Amino acid sequence: MKEQNHRLRNWIEQKNVSIPELFFRYYKRLGISDDEALLLLQLIAFHSDNIDFPPPSALADRMHFTENEITAKLQRLLQKGFIEITQGIDSSGKIYEKYSMFPLWDRILDLMEAQSMKQEEFQKKNEEGELFSLFEQEFGRLLSPIEIETISLWLDQDHHPPKIIREALKEAVLAGKLSFRYIDRILFEWKKKNIRTIQQIEKQREQFAKHNSPSAPPNQSATENRKKVPFYNWLDERE
Repeated sequence: MKEQNHRLRNWIEQKNVSIPELFFRYYKRLGISDDEALLLLQLIAFHSDNIDFPPPSALADRMHFTENEITAKLQRLLQKGFIEITQGIDSSGKIYEKYSMFPLWDRILDLMEAQSMKQEEFQKKNEEGELFSLFEQEFGRLLSPIEIETISLWLDQDHHPPKIIREALKEAVLAGKLSFRYIDRILFEWKKKNIRTIQQIEKQREQFAKHNSPSAPPNQSATENRKKVPFYNWLDERE
């Protein structure tokens, strides 16, 4: 996220991002009043004209506020931490001051990150809800409290992603060993072998099929021969 913030700051300085769009989307949630929002937009407009420290008189010329009102609003924005005054050095070595909008962008980025995390959490809850429904569908009945707790432990304690648990359920169904004990052993073996993605599972299956395919008789097709490949058993022992 820090790297993303740094890139966004670079885009802002190069004027390659439509900042007002982000601003309009989030300023109300930041507690910025409409009058303060208009003043901030004027500061952005001056910045685009390479005027980084416009005096209150210049801002008042563009707004329906007096210089004193502009000064008071700028002070409130500084106190609230939406803008800050920084210093720079020009080509002649002279020190100058400017309004920095980075505190505002940082606050917006914080809101965007929080919103993204909330969406991810919502998606996670949906995936988990679908997972419980899938188990009930495959078992053909409602899950018992112990079974529900078992799935919850897989998710919260063992940190198995829902997609991996779904794949373990699929393995158990295909193997004809539909039991929570068997699924738990599959997940245990995958975790021990550091198998964490669907691609890794598929690769393991392919390797097993490659090394366990029986030699086909001369008059037998490759398709018929593949049907004789035993189902991959992730476990070292049989139930």
